[in-house]
Amino acid sequence: MNATLQILEASGAALDIETIEIGEKVYLRGNSAGIEPSSWKSLLRTKVFLKAPITTPQGGGFKSLNVTTRKTLGQYANVRPCVSYHPFVDTKHPNMDVVIVRENEEDLYAGIEYQLTPEVTSCIKLISRPGSEKIIRYAFEYARLHNRKKVTCFMKDNIMKVTDGLFHKVFDEIAALYPDIQKEVWIVDIGAAKMADTPEAFDVIVMPNLYGDILSDVAAQIAGSVGLAGSANIGEACAMFEAIHGSAPRRAGQNLANPSGLLLGSVLMLVHINQAEAAGRVHNAWLRTIEDGVHTYDIFTEGVSTQKVGTKEFAAAVIARMGQKPNILKAVTYVQRPEGVASMSAERPGGASHIPAMELKGIDVFVYWPSRNPNQLAEAVGGLAGEGLRLQMIDNRGVKVWPAGMAETFCTDSFRCRFMSETPVPMGRLLDVVKRISDAGIDIALTQSLRTFDGQNGFTLAQGQ
Repeated sequence: MNATLQILEASGAALDIETIEIGEKVYLRGNSAGIEPSSWKSLLRTKVFLKAPITTPQGGGFKSLNVTTRKTLGQYANVRPCVSYHPFVDTKHPNMDVVIVRENEEDLYAGIEYQLTPEVTSCIKLISRPGSEKIIRYAFEYARLHNRKKVTCFMKDNIMKVTDGLFHKVFDEIAALYPDIQKEVWIVDIGAAKMADTPEAFDVIVMPNLYGDILSDVAAQIAGSVGLAGSANIGEACAMFEAIHGSAPRRAGQNLANPSGLLLGSVLMLVHINQAEAAGRVHNAWLRTIEDGVHTYDIFTEGVSTQKVGTKEFAAAVIARMGQKPNILKAVTYVQRPEGVASMSAERPGGASHIPAMELKGIDVFVYWPSRNPNQLAEAVGGLAGEGLRLQMIDNRGVKVWPAGMAETFCTDSFRCRFMSETPVPMGRLLDVVKRISDAGIDIALTQSLRTFDGQNGFTLAQGQ
């Protein structure tokens, strides 16, 4: 951070730095959030946050400050450019220039987890229509603003048909509004393989949170180094800029760490606050430094690099090249927005959303059944359904084990019992089922109501059902 701030000062950027303390020291004072209330006031006042890598203590109920900050401040878009700097930084992909646009607020990163039974845990994956619309629209707006030609969606709706299925559906809807931009969709596993093998096939890739987190690190690494990538977290009220990489306490205080990731994050910050000239000066001076072979230990290569330097010396080298441009690598130019024009936003006014007709049709009851015998469980709960309901099936970790289950299916101690009605049913009747199961001495871990939306199931079948 010190190196980055020195370079920003030398660039002539008009900045008034306000420092707050976050991370491990705050955690260890007993603040499980890792940030003091007064610091939130600072962030909301300045609306811009350049964050150094921080350490979240493992275990002990400490929540990731990165995730907390992004979600609390509504920073829904995580933008991660991943560019190769061939031949000065080793890479198998000399023409790589991919931007990952990652949804930043929901998905599995909602962090809603439970231990259901002694053997089984659960994490809830939340994908919302508004969240998907914001991030996908942002990806297309980003592509249009930066003259990108194509937006690709990665998801896994062949398996997660409801959650990732919604993300895919929203992508198709919004893509139709941008006829000037190419669009395509990949299942995330084969898409990731294609990106790792042929990244030049992609331009802007938009993804739900978890896939975006993992694959932006992969993209940065195959471009040359995770240590070279900056990241922007964009919200309507406040934006945070950082390096992609996490903290490395073992490198702290040794004048070894490469400041490039944080520095390029600060370039994204300068663009965001409309200091385009300063952003260009910093970025081009950095490119010239890389091109001149002045490298920190992590990217130093014999025969390519000319000088191995520490953090302070690298910063000095960038400062010495301020105002210069690279000769071989492509120089960058950032365009100043006209006065009065706001930074890019994904928010667009629209008409009233359609509210689907919802009908309650049943309930899933997850129970602890340590004998692991689904037939015995069916005998115990089958008669507890009550008027208009029936026990439709029992599964174990998503695989149907009753009726007509297979003996070869491995079962844990957590089973899901699905009770369904042919017609809409009041919630009270479903709660009566839950009460009868509990009164029978069966330990209930979790319940989930089952609804249809405009006649379409809002739930999936079990595998084998």
